[in-house]
Amino acid sequence: MVTAGEFRKGTTFEMDGAVYTVIDFLHVKPGKGSPFVRAKIKNVMTGQVKEDTFNPSDKFQSAVIEKKEMTYLYNDGELYYFMDTTTFDQIPLNKEAVADALNFIVENMNTTMYFYKGTPFAVYPPTFVELEIVDCEPAVQGDTSKSASKPAKLETGYVISVPLFVNQGDRVRIDTRDGSYMERCKN
Repeated sequence: MVTAGEFRKGTTFEMDGAVYTVIDFLHVKPGKGSPFVRAKIKNVMTGQVKEDTFNPSDKFQSAVIEKKEMTYLYNDGELYYFMDTTTFDQIPLNKEAVADALNFIVENMNTTMYFYKGTPFAVYPPTFVELEIVDCEPAVQGDTSKSASKPAKLETGYVISVPLFVNQGDRVRIDTRDGSYMERCKN
């Protein structure tokens, strides 16, 4: 059991038959009245985010989220197939479950899959990935502004902002948490 007063970022709990994770929280102690907890919570199965207010003594059943390392294999147009790296079982998922991860994963890349009671509900790419630039404008001679950037399309189809010196065919390191360019990789 977990109480609302013990909420921290990443805490998972069951409420009203659904599983939620705490995205953000604030313990409020007003001058008049009783204290309360204001939390932004996300339904782990549907992805819906909502804000709610709780009494600090409200009790909820803890939810255990299992993580497994999985390798992205391929997609057949409708389903995306992942393989468990220990048992070699293949798990097909629909696009909604993997949509955010698809911006940063390519075939044969290891990912982390989250399960609740044996049901997969989300796929996360590694924190840092190296991907190839397949389309971007060439750099302009003499444009040396330090903060200048240009859009570049990755091999996954995702578009990021890169410095002017990055060219088509270069491999770049990406931070998948916010989709930002980190550095150009050495070949």
